[in-house]
Amino acid sequence: MSLGANKVALLGVAGSMGPEYTVDFLVIAGGGGAGQFSTNTGQGGGGAGGYRNSYGGETSGGGGSSETELTINERVVYTITVGAGGATNVNGSDSIFSSITSLGGGHCAAVGGCGGGHWYAVTSGGGGAGTTNQGYAGGHGSANAYHASGGGGGGTAGVGANGAYDNGGNGGNGRASSITGSSVTRGGGGGGSTEIGNASGSGGTGGGGDSGPSPSAGGVNEGGGGGAASNPSVTPAAAGGSGVVILRMADANYSGVTTGSPTVATGVGGTDTVITFNSSGSYYG
Repeated sequence: MSLGANKVALLGVAGSMGPEYTVDFLVIAGGGGAGQFSTNTGQGGGGAGGYRNSYGGETSGGGGSSETELTINERVVYTITVGAGGATNVNGSDSIFSSITSLGGGHCAAVGGCGGGHWYAVTSGGGGAGTTNQGYAGGHGSANAYHASGGGGGGTAGVGANGAYDNGGNGGNGRASSITGSSVTRGGGGGGSTEIGNASGSGGTGGGGDSGPSPSAGGVNEGGGGGAASNPSVTPAAAGGSGVVILRMADANYSGVTTGSPTVATGVGGTDTVITFNSSGSYYG
């Protein structure tokens, strides 16, 4: 149901917050775009978007523990922001629900929810750092006199692999959650590329983009990092994937009022309502 005139009128009449209830959440930010800084070097994969989770004791990204569910109020509108994936050399955008903010994934060596893999410099370089309790770091780049390889982007469940001689680093894997009623893996890092296009890095599970001559973008609504290009003068590095915000609450507490056209499933597990925001919107408590 959309937030229409009747609900606006109700807000005006209410004038105060109503009773409280608890909501579980999974908030994933947009993944970072892969790095692209030269036409003749190995490039780093994009880092996955930050990952924060409170459902069922499941861990958050970066090895963080499960968070405490949020207490919200009836008769209050909660804005939902779903972060976009980053373009080439650009971090992903943050995703937000109430006081919960997940940081966009890093590009190349930039810090983000998950760090981007490092591109080849004159010597090997370190990947971007991940954010504590949201995601892991990207892999190192590698270089010698003949070849260069970029590191993989960090994932929500694992670090990006280092680039090695003639091998781009694989992206770190994503993390699984059953908040929707079935297990789904999200938040994989993008693969790093090599200077000459051989043994390109694979994207991590959960939407990480593969590198190569035609690199793939991070998974849409999975917060995956973009895959790096092995021949960026012909095909540019790939973008990161958008994030997602998922809320789960008791059926009896669900107000039935949202904006932004989320997907709503009731009776999940026999007792709960799950609201999946694939784009920004709001929920009226």
